[in-house]
Amino acid sequence: MTLPDQTLESAFGEKSPVRIIPHDLNLENLVLFDFTNDNPELQEMDVSDTKEFTRYIFQKLKEQSSRVGIGKYDENRTIYDKSAVFDSSGIQGQRRSLHIGLDLWVAAGTPVLAALNGHVHSFQDNRAFGDYGPTIILEHQLKGISFHTLYGHLNRKSLENMEKGLKVRAGQQIALVGDIHENGQWPPHLHFEIIRDLQGKEGDFPGVCALDQRDRYLSLCPDPNLLLKIKALENL
Repeated sequence: MTLPDQTLESAFGEKSPVRIIPHDLNLENLVLFDFTNDNPELQEMDVSDTKEFTRYIFQKLKEQSSRVGIGKYDENRTIYDKSAVFDSSGIQGQRRSLHIGLDLWVAAGTPVLAALNGHVHSFQDNRAFGDYGPTIILEHQLKGISFHTLYGHLNRKSLENMEKGLKVRAGQQIALVGDIHENGQWPPHLHFEIIRDLQGKEGDFPGVCALDQRDRYLSLCPDPNLLLKIKALENL
């Protein structure tokens, strides 16, 4: 069921900020990462070297005495050059490079919480290099509107007792953030995404699109900050 963005935005606007990790993101000292061509530091490293990229992320957090880094929504990134997973999919043969979720760069083992009441729609271990790794998709109803939230880069134990249809409560722990050997070969983080229409997919949905498909995917996947309400992102 496809619904106007404004209807979804209105429903989210009535909600208090939701938590998808235990930390209050409006009280934390956040690091806002830049994964675009404007960041010269990225040009000095091999982002396909997961250990090197991980050292970079967590050194930045350490320097600012932070537990949480933010990877922004609607950001045209260079870091996806690391994997063939992001090869051309656009109308003009463009590689996928536009991030359509929000990343929380945190320590492996950080609990992952359900954003809202709902149930497990599907789950899957997307094992390709550069992919999501273990992934959970929840289905929700809010003000009569049906939509989904996706949680990617989890640890494998998160899927062991998972069942389709399993009911979850807002704030309930559903998973743990995975380490590099199990999360698709990324520095530990949670990819969070809102999806209006899964288009028949299960256990997976694009978290990155080609630039020539930007309008379509930003409509399908509205800004996660509609729910998270992180003040540091409001004026970007």
